[in-house]
Amino acid sequence: MRNPKKGYWHTGKINQKDIYESVKESKKKDSTISISSVLKQLDVSKSGYYDYINRKPSYTKQRREKITKKVEEIYRNSHEIYGSPKITEMLNQNGEKVSQRYIYSIMRENSWKARYVKPYVQTTISEDFSSRLKNLLNRHFNPSRPDCAWCTDITYIRTVDEGFVYLTSVMDLYSRKIISWVLTKTMETDEVLKSIEKAKERRKVEKPLVVQSDRGVQFTSTKYQEMTEGFVTSYSRKGTPWDNACIESFHALIKREWLNFYKIMNYEEAYQLVFEYIEGFYNTIRIHSHCGYQSPNEYEKNYMLAVTNKNQTTFITNSAI
Repeated sequence: MRNPKKGYWHTGKINQKDIYESVKESKKKDSTISISSVLKQLDVSKSGYYDYINRKPSYTKQRREKITKKVEEIYRNSHEIYGSPKITEMLNQNGEKVSQRYIYSIMRENSWKARYVKPYVQTTISEDFSSRLKNLLNRHFNPSRPDCAWCTDITYIRTVDEGFVYLTSVMDLYSRKIISWVLTKTMETDEVLKSIEKAKERRKVEKPLVVQSDRGVQFTSTKYQEMTEGFVTSYSRKGTPWDNACIESFHALIKREWLNFYKIMNYEEAYQLVFEYIEGFYNTIRIHSHCGYQSPNEYEKNYMLAVTNKNQTTFITNSAI
């Protein structure tokens, strides 16, 4: 309603703090405004106004400002990929005891959202391969040590000038680390299977392990059988991509968190983007709930450290005996 005496509009009770903030913002926008005359017009105490603007922020406000800066730092460093759950976990790991609800409110207040682009879904029809292709892994996606079970798959990446290029990745299921990958211009078996060669070279595997894949021609070829000799080859069941869910999930992740935000012109640009995401972020920095909110590299490093400490303890114990 309008107050005929004071000449301003209001609805119900006016919050004194809102009046002070309004006057403060008006002064910022127009330095020629007379604070005294405005306060007089609003029938507001001049001493009360100056007491408000000179008042030190409360502990709660100071802490929120501090946390907000840390949230922004983590959010920007994650390439705007992390949402409130991961940011909350990182802050808690660093000694800031905050709830996900609190972090969500800060992110919403600042319009910070975990970026997400729904990936383009390519559907294929599986062919009926021979009965020897068994799903031996049987969705046991959580082995107790590295190099116990790998999974591999191929995905498409669209480029403007050169059509599709193809990313083949090999993942260690213990840490969800991408232990090797190749980007090829064709889906020829020789090119795709270089990812298996690289994985074997990098991991120097001595013990037999399970390698899970789909029933694509590359993974049922004679060359693949030769390259995985001594390994246990396991295959997704016909029309059941969930049998290879972890690597499927990774390929969806790299697209929605990274690739789909770029207009990729050619193979070289695609390669650079894949390299930056896998080697510069996913394996080394990106925290995973599966890994106890550690990066895959850190998760494997801690495993090896635990094994070393256990062996040293056993050696000392046996020596004492």
